Amino acid sequence: MVATTFWESFFLFMLFLPLAMTWAMALMDIFRRDDLSGWSKALWVVCVIVVPFLGTLIYLVTRPRGVEPEERLAMGPTDRYAGRYAPSSDLSELTALADLHDRGQLADSAFAADQARLLGAESVPA
Repeated sequence: MVATTFWESFFLFMLFLPLAMTWAMALMDIFRRDDLSGWSKALWVVCVIVVPFLGTLIYLVTRPRGVEPEERLAMGPTDRYAGRYAPSSDLSELTALADLHDRGQLADSAFAADQARLLGAESVPA
């Protein structure tokens, strides 16, 4: 029976196994991506297999976020959709202006000018 030393076990469990798991997860990730063509996937697989740890590192660094359907679902709505459906800040600003005007802390002319600016009108009739 071959006895292993402490440092051999340490190297196996603390260094090699996490690196091998990262390598395997990168290969699985390449196959799960739906934004890569077949040739691109083949090129990444060859890169990761031929130069295992450097190729894996390069793949993980250059991989964009949200390339898998599960990631896109977990990320929620993107900014282009959130901006379209988010409530307008103009409404909250108009409410704040009306509140200031009602409390007498904003002059009529300033209220009219700010209201016209927010509503996009040229001028508000007095």
